[in-house]
Amino acid sequence: MEFIYGGYRPGVIGKITELHGSYYAENWGFDISFETQVGRELSDFLRDFRVGRDFFRTSRAGDHLAGSIAIDGKEAGSKGARLRWFIVAPEFQRRGIGRRLVLEAVDFCRKARYGRIYLWTFKGLDGARCLYESEGFQLTEEHDVQQWGNSITEQMFSLEL
Repeated sequence: MEFIYGGYRPGVIGKITELHGSYYAENWGFDISFETQVGRELSDFLRDFRVGRDFFRTSRAGDHLAGSIAIDGKEAGSKGARLRWFIVAPEFQRRGIGRRLVLEAVDFCRKARYGRIYLWTFKGLDGARCLYESEGFQLTEEHDVQQWGNSITEQMFSLEL
């Protein structure tokens, strides 16, 4: 049975960073620059977290991190609220965890009266894309980049609330 938790819990920064680093290295060939970016930016986000402006959830199954999601509301008034660090561990995918996390994040943004949510991802994450689009997100930007030791097509998805 999986549980969704709000807020910081000791060890979660390392576990989310490890999950991202391992998953994207194994499946997409991302290098150390990706994992260090996740760890640094997630640490900064949680250090500067403000209740009411920001949102953070994790899903756990026993002692295992099943997934995570965050909304960074720092620039919600200008660029929109940014959905970040959304991931579901492969062994917990297809159980509805990702959908529950995304629904809670979108609901938070509606209640906070954010006019727009956006996220950056890359072409090829078809399951996540289907989930985003089923919730009303639309592809709004796409371009090729060299980053994290790879050539990827970076994509921005946006949801107008």
